[in-house]
Amino acid sequence: MTSALMPTYNRADLAFERGEGVWLYTAEGRRFLDFASGIATISLGHAHPHLVRTITEQAARVMHVSNLYRVPEAERLAERLCAASFASQVFFCNSGAEANEGLIKLLRRAQAKSGHPERYRVICFDGAFHGRTLATLAATGNAKYLDGFGPEVDGFDHVPFGNLNALRDAIGPQTAGILCEPIQGEGGVRPADTAFLRGLRAAADEFGLFLAFDEVQTGMGRTGKLFAHEWSGVIPDAISTAKGIGGGFPLGAILAREELARHMTAGTHGTTFGGNPLACAAGNAVLDVILAPGFLEGVQQVAAHLHRRLAALAGAMPEVFGGPDSVRGMGLLAGIRANVPNTALQAAALAEGLLVVAAGDNVLRLLPPLIVTEAECDEAVARLGRAGQRVMEQGAEAFGAGYAGLPPVGAEAVVETVRS
Repeated sequence: MTSALMPTYNRADLAFERGEGVWLYTAEGRRFLDFASGIATISLGHAHPHLVRTITEQAARVMHVSNLYRVPEAERLAERLCAASFASQVFFCNSGAEANEGLIKLLRRAQAKSGHPERYRVICFDGAFHGRTLATLAATGNAKYLDGFGPEVDGFDHVPFGNLNALRDAIGPQTAGILCEPIQGEGGVRPADTAFLRGLRAAADEFGLFLAFDEVQTGMGRTGKLFAHEWSGVIPDAISTAKGIGGGFPLGAILAREELARHMTAGTHGTTFGGNPLACAAGNAVLDVILAPGFLEGVQQVAAHLHRRLAALAGAMPEVFGGPDSVRGMGLLAGIRANVPNTALQAAALAEGLLVVAAGDNVLRLLPPLIVTEAECDEAVARLGRAGQRVMEQGAEAFGAGYAGLPPVGAEAVVETVRS
């Protein structure tokens, strides 16, 4: 049967009926340990009581009014984000790509209105991922993603990730700013080291540029701090964030210093749905949990445990996972580089009832909800180990088609049966 959906995704033949915490359940009563979190989006896990209650109560009052009027929920969320970060002002939108589009506009306009209209180019990095709109595709620079969409949007220069000499060589009279992910998630869970991030700040200051971080995947507690750049001590001029900010409800944001934000005057940017009462109620509920005393420290503790267990697994199965040094990432954005196709491991993990996400550089990403426990991390690593054993015994070619290489979802071999 042909689906009415455009075929832009290679979907697993699997549909979930409900979720609870770190678990997802099919209509047949089978459960999966969710270490994908909707690609780092389900920050508080599935059906978190506070988030569900907040969304339900807000939906019963008012969901949307447009930005022609004040939105108290958005005002409160913006004030809380500014109080917890470097920022002075916030713009709300619906997604990470929208946040990055707005961020690029912000960098260009701030330069233009500061007396440098010639400065419109943004330096980005090889291996980045900034979104699927035309401008964010150009900022990403991946030829595969750009294929078939006409002339590439002008204004982006790419240099090797981590190379400060190449960065400085790329700076010219038309350069407006620098856009960098503190950790390249899609690019293979590659963290930027502290010296590199500090070098970006120094170069921006020296040449009168703006420094922006893409924290769409790394923000909102994913690394054990509210934003990943905080670990380096580097203060950016602006950041984008999305994914976990709404706990699964669509929400994105641009956070900026007043020096930039003041140039985004009435009519310069807009959104119909962004910052509506329902989305911002969800965002406030997420912050209630993430900013509670001890929560982020708990994320750091559980993340350290997960990384230790992954390193032990990689050391025990170097032919599959490449040894302890193959584990990378920060906090609950963990990656493990494989010696077999990561798509085969992803499919085998699904067969073991574990949801994980493939990334570049043949890396497998583990992105559990921030409320995950050490025991649940142990279970995930055990299932990943069994997935590795499957690949060793059956050969990667058995899973070469990814999800298509699995038995039907109804088969008992796919996942454990949940019994009452």
